[in-house]
Amino acid sequence: MISKELAKKIRYIQIYTSKAVNHLLAGEYESIFKGRGMSFSEVREYQMGDDVRTIDWNVTARTGSPHVKLYVEERELTVLFLVDMSASGGFGSIQRTKNEVAAELCALVAFSAIKNNDKVGLALFTDRVEKFIPPAKGATHVLRIIRELLSFSPERTRTDIKGAIEYLTRITTKRCVVFLISDFFDEGFEKPLRVMGKRHDLIAVSVSDPREMQMPEVGLIELEDAETGRRVVMDTGSRDVRKRYEALGLARLQRVRNLFRSTGVDHLEIDTNRDYVGDLVRFFKIRGRRLRQ
Repeated sequence: MISKELAKKIRYIQIYTSKAVNHLLAGEYESIFKGRGMSFSEVREYQMGDDVRTIDWNVTARTGSPHVKLYVEERELTVLFLVDMSASGGFGSIQRTKNEVAAELCALVAFSAIKNNDKVGLALFTDRVEKFIPPAKGATHVLRIIRELLSFSPERTRTDIKGAIEYLTRITTKRCVVFLISDFFDEGFEKPLRVMGKRHDLIAVSVSDPREMQMPEVGLIELEDAETGRRVVMDTGSRDVRKRYEALGLARLQRVRNLFRSTGVDHLEIDTNRDYVGDLVRFFKIRGRRLRQ
């Protein structure tokens, strides 16, 4: 049984993301995620412009007229969401937390995936993988994934991205599309990130909140690190203090950008105070153009 509030959230996400899939992402998802290869479909007579390398010489000899082999893409893919559920994801200064935005983004991609008959799976992690849902098809399965993302209560507070990547690398034998979703408040995962990027089609999604970059002028406040419990008093009335806070946030963001650039991993940035649907559509379009070059 789920609460009425959770059911309402799930229903909202289902309706909102379904509209986005139908009106904004139609064709974008399929164009940037290729299938596993090409499989033989049928033989037909040669037509002007056909590639001569596809001629089926056995059929041509038997019928007396040139025939070519036709192939179709093996479309079925597996999409895996590797989602950071550590305590820092529960932060949100506007209307939604980082975890809620991550859940909505997963729903958007998942509904796009099942519309293309692809499988979808989910791994939730903190400083260890706490839950894994094997890939499957269908709207009912996607709704289960959304429910888990919204209702999951992690046992731990800290983050271990390296361990989560290594876990997924161990249990997946076939090439997958992997969405690694986190605020990336962690270090030391560059090497396994490179390994996963070579084995799978890896997309890193960093989720942030405006208050992690800028602090309003509200006087003395006490801040607590959600993952370590460490507390610090900050004088937001000081312009210098606010500038140092912003500089630290920008430096952290730049480190994350540099990491994904150096490892060749595609990187999407989303914000709790911004239209993530528009960000995703732009990301898909840019990625699609690059793949077609």
